[in-house]
Amino acid sequence: MDSRFQSQQPDLDPTGSSRYPWMERSLQQLKGWSRLRELHETSWSEGGYVMREGRRLLNLASNHYLGLSPWLEDYIEQIRELIAAGGEPYIRMGSGASRLISGHDPQHEALEAELALFMERERVLVFTSGYMANVGVIQALVGRNDAVFSDRLNHASIVDGIQLSRAKHYRYPHRDLERLENMLKSWCEQHPTGRALIVTDAIFSMDGTKAPLPKLVELKERYGAMLMVDEAHSIGVYGDKGKGLAYQEGLHQQVDVIMGTLGKAFGLEGAFVAADGVVVDYLINHARTFIYNTAMPPMMAAMLRIRLREVQEAAPSRKRLMQHANLLRGLLQERGFDTGEGDSHIVPVLLGDDRHAVKVSEAILQSGIAGIAIRPPTVPQNEARIRLTPMAIHTTEQLTYACNQFIQAVGRGGAPESVLIS
Repeated sequence: MDSRFQSQQPDLDPTGSSRYPWMERSLQQLKGWSRLRELHETSWSEGGYVMREGRRLLNLASNHYLGLSPWLEDYIEQIRELIAAGGEPYIRMGSGASRLISGHDPQHEALEAELALFMERERVLVFTSGYMANVGVIQALVGRNDAVFSDRLNHASIVDGIQLSRAKHYRYPHRDLERLENMLKSWCEQHPTGRALIVTDAIFSMDGTKAPLPKLVELKERYGAMLMVDEAHSIGVYGDKGKGLAYQEGLHQQVDVIMGTLGKAFGLEGAFVAADGVVVDYLINHARTFIYNTAMPPMMAAMLRIRLREVQEAAPSRKRLMQHANLLRGLLQERGFDTGEGDSHIVPVLLGDDRHAVKVSEAILQSGIAGIAIRPPTVPQNEARIRLTPMAIHTTEQLTYACNQFIQAVGRGGAPESVLIS
């Protein structure tokens, strides 16, 4: 890499001699806890590999689940045709403004219409990211006199949206429906005029567990609450043509708001909200992350229209993805590793100690495997892990090799007894 573009990272100075001593102390503390986050330049290669720090690594650390082509060159002529059909002479990179000013492009209009048909809902509203969608929707649907009931393991963007809404925040233990119902019942009795919103991930990103959607629908109907389901890690992967977990369980019409991201299984950028028409109209007028945000580039919206067709036709890839995850999970469990309660395409290996998780991550990096240590606050205290996410384009041989390297890495790292299932 050209040295002109290399950032100079100063050593942490705990003495407080810098301009920002409190920052230095905080960073030094994180480093001592093995929780200091750093950026590592990573480029993609063919066949499910990445290049990082001069090493070619099997990529088991991304959300690119279906392995659809990430290269623009494969799609440039199709994008050109869609743009021309929308009335513009060239492929435009920027939108120029928010959607409500002058940034609403024919590609946005077409993408939302096609996504609404895909999701079998009245309307869809596209946001620039899943984070923006979650924050904007929650802030719009509830306020100071309302309450949100959120699974303790939900996405950080859900937590942030709740905080910004100023609604009362009730966090129930992971998938604990009895606790959730007790909270709902108590709040509804005391606040008969307030709005109640239940929010859950469909597939929990760090555990790979599934939300109990049928029971959540029952509870929302029993107590007159709204239900929002974050399908970030399930859209494109579950359900007929990749329509998500709510669709797979026949509940997509009963969920008030379905949020799906377009940067994971779709492999691109953005997010959408699928709901009744009145809900979408309300969000256009009240979701601040939509109103005040520069619109998605028209080029990306056109690319997403193409990718939507590919996702719908990717049934063989969805099948391979699940086979790969089951293989990886099975091999690890055979050797006594705790992979949690999930049975999805996300395979966590629970290691417990932060420092040990970092050592294992570094060891498998040396062996040619990209698997990142996940530590608090992303996961609860003493539940550090390596989160392994195979792709449909990986092979059985690649995953078997990766599993063997992982087992050796844990051995070299001196695994504590708590790593293995007794």
